[in-house]
Amino acid sequence: MDPGAGGLTAVVLTWWIVSLSGVLMPGPVSAMAVSGGARRGLVAGPLITAGHAAAEICMVGALVVGLSQVLQRPAVVGAIGLLGGAVLLPMGWSVVQTARRAPSGPSAVGASAQQDGSLVRAGMLTTVANPYWYLWWATVGAAYLVAFRPYGIAAVIVLFLAGHLALDLGWNSLLALVVGARRGRVPARVYQVVLGICGAFVMVMSGYFVYSGITFLLSTTQR
Repeated sequence: MDPGAGGLTAVVLTWWIVSLSGVLMPGPVSAMAVSGGARRGLVAGPLITAGHAAAEICMVGALVVGLSQVLQRPAVVGAIGLLGGAVLLPMGWSVVQTARRAPSGPSAVGASAQQDGSLVRAGMLTTVANPYWYLWWATVGAAYLVAFRPYGIAAVIVLFLAGHLALDLGWNSLLALVVGARRGRVPARVYQVVLGICGAFVMVMSGYFVYSGITFLLSTTQR
């Protein structure tokens, strides 16, 4: 595609649509945004996105220096899947335990800098634990990075990276807002169920990532 205003518009619009389709897919980051929203309200969305954004900025940096081919190797993705599953399992279990220990409901959970840091770490860990996140960026993300490069560094930073992160922020904040808007006004049992479901979902994703990791690793031995 020739560089130019029309070409840039087409690249931007398709990139944002593709990015939005990825953002809206259910996953561990969304689950943490919901569980964080139940505990902290709207602020959980930006905090989780901050951790997620840190991982994505590092990923774009890796693509710039040419690591996309490495990230597509089945052995690499398989190892990431196994490690990711090991990371997500205790995170999901911790959310389930929080649900079991919170009979008084979300209003009893206070805000603190420690909790803020925990949500940022959760956003980062649930991102890097997902093997399919690496594949998405090594294929779709890398292809669009190449498409944006002819338009200059400003287009890459503002329209490619910042535009994608803005969609992440909007979605995670919306999830946290929807759940957090009822915080303190819902029965404690409902609060526990929401957290329990989110924790269980993260644990299921943990098992799925382990299974996927084993599948990728086995595919390398069958060649």
